[in-house]
Amino acid sequence: MSAKTVLILAGIFGMLSVAIGAFGAHALESTLTANNRLDTFETGVKYQFYHTLALLVLGFLMINYQSNYFGYAAICFVAGIFIFSGSLYTLSLTNVTWLGAITPIGGLGFIMGWLFLVLGVKNSL
Repeated sequence: MSAKTVLILAGIFGMLSVAIGAFGAHALESTLTANNRLDTFETGVKYQFYHTLALLVLGFLMINYQSNYFGYAAICFVAGIFIFSGSLYTLSLTNVTWLGAITPIGGLGFIMGWLFLVLGVKNSL
């Protein structure tokens, strides 16, 4: 994954984080409250935004330093956003509880992304 792609993804995920958070706080509030999942939805938004910022940092690291680990980290963060945050959004809206079993897979993606970021920094700086 190129630095340009990672930075574009960071911009897209950042925009979506704000839009999803605002939509959840306003248009979806009654559904999330009825499902007792407002906190779950907010967790999805927070983790999406945290890892959007991580993608932004990765993109700038990739401009200045060459390491395959940075690309792997970006892939893991993107997968984590889709799986972790996506499963929490879906769980919050549908109240289908088995989706909670998928969420840790996304969390593992986040953990692996951070590990790859550390390895990239260790080998590049």
